[in-house]
Amino acid sequence: MSPAIKDEDLTLLKLILEFAKNKKIKLYIVGGYLRDLLLGRQKTNPDIDFCLQRGSLAFGRALAKKLKCGFVVLDDENGTCRLVKKIKDKIYTFDFTDFRGKTLEEDLLCRDFTMNSLCVDLEYFVKGAALEECLLDLYGARKDIKAKLVRVVDPGAFDDDPLRILRAFSLSCIFGFSIDKATLKLIKAKKGLLSTVSWERIRDELFKVLGEEDSFECIQMMDELKILKLVIPELELMRNVEQGPYHHLDVLKHSMETLRQLEKLIKEFKRNKEVQGYLFENFSGERNRLALMKLAALLHDIGKPKARRRQGGKTKFYGHERVGSYLTDTIARRLKLSNDEVSVLRKLVFWHLRPGYLGDTPKPTPRAKFRYFRDAAAEGASILLLSLADQRSTKGPLTSLQDAQQHEKVCASLIKEYFLKKNEIVVSRLVTGDDLIKEFKLTPSPLIGKILCELEELQAIGKIKTKKDALLAAKKLIK
Repeated sequence: MSPAIKDEDLTLLKLILEFAKNKKIKLYIVGGYLRDLLLGRQKTNPDIDFCLQRGSLAFGRALAKKLKCGFVVLDDENGTCRLVKKIKDKIYTFDFTDFRGKTLEEDLLCRDFTMNSLCVDLEYFVKGAALEECLLDLYGARKDIKAKLVRVVDPGAFDDDPLRILRAFSLSCIFGFSIDKATLKLIKAKKGLLSTVSWERIRDELFKVLGEEDSFECIQMMDELKILKLVIPELELMRNVEQGPYHHLDVLKHSMETLRQLEKLIKEFKRNKEVQGYLFENFSGERNRLALMKLAALLHDIGKPKARRRQGGKTKFYGHERVGSYLTDTIARRLKLSNDEVSVLRKLVFWHLRPGYLGDTPKPTPRAKFRYFRDAAAEGASILLLSLADQRSTKGPLTSLQDAQQHEKVCASLIKEYFLKKNEIVVSRLVTGDDLIKEFKLTPSPLIGKILCELEELQAIGKIKTKKDALLAAKKLIK
């Protein structure tokens, strides 16, 4: 047995083989699991693809009962189902598919890329045969893996499933492979077919790219090949939109550069466990805050084309953050992101200028800092990081080194303060709405909420410390 396979994986595969033999069914492992074994990669939550001549749905349903795990039909017409088995803190995903052709060879010809066309007979694999001895490689997968190439198995691959156009980029980004020239030529010719693909599937491939440490070059290539505008059409409005003398790039190029600078910036925090835990906090499935921040880097100035005005011979973008927030909502919902993810993206775009205002003074006031952290809430640090990347991407003739250094210093200080406050015990209010009603003979109204908000701010900056202080302050506010 290949030394790369884990014991717990092998135990499960033996159970599946035993069940298949009792049903007199021959099973083959295909695709990514084998590719990862050759590359020495191991997923935290393995997903293993199987194929069999026919009857995958009935087999999968019966196996799910045996393994006591989840079962779902993915494609009734083509006979594809999925089993999900949780063992302790590990989640296994098993996909079973009928041959996409009369024979195994025809099935492998229908795979997307050569790296995913590898196959082994499950029986030989489980019995301990060396991977190289039992591996079936009909279409040059090992050669392409060694050459670090993403290459289609068959010229009709994109006609069979246009999502494979995006998958070529996600695989290239994940593995650090190049897309071979003939495949790139096919992508250019077939890119229009992406319009037939569901937004959920497009989203998943886009976030596979954004989820990698280095996404910029892949996103840049997608833009150059005019694939990116099919995924986020609104980005095209930003192309060639010139900016004022603080900028050296047009709006789209500046946004792309912000993504590049954000990725460089995140590497500076690689040893900071608290920041890393924050960045890789999951929101939905395997999508994390960092991937959302990267998307926000691309979208943070999306409102500029609509907000653009000429005043006194100068180009202005007043309110572009608000316009951008609305456009971001449209884009995020089209990509079928969760409500929490939509909220994070909108907040990042809407508040991305706020740290710049705080950085206008060497030392922001306690009141200004309180209001920032109150408004930014959980995204207090992510907005600061985005602002830093935005600033580093702004190098026009009017951008001074002194201003840039002050911005960096203020943001770095606020990032530290965010994590200190994050770990603090939340202090309860000194007075409640009922206290105000009783003390000042008030009736329930929005005024009470406003007073409590002001008192919370005064308490946070140390102006009031007792209930008596709070009531005296409330009396002044009411007057």
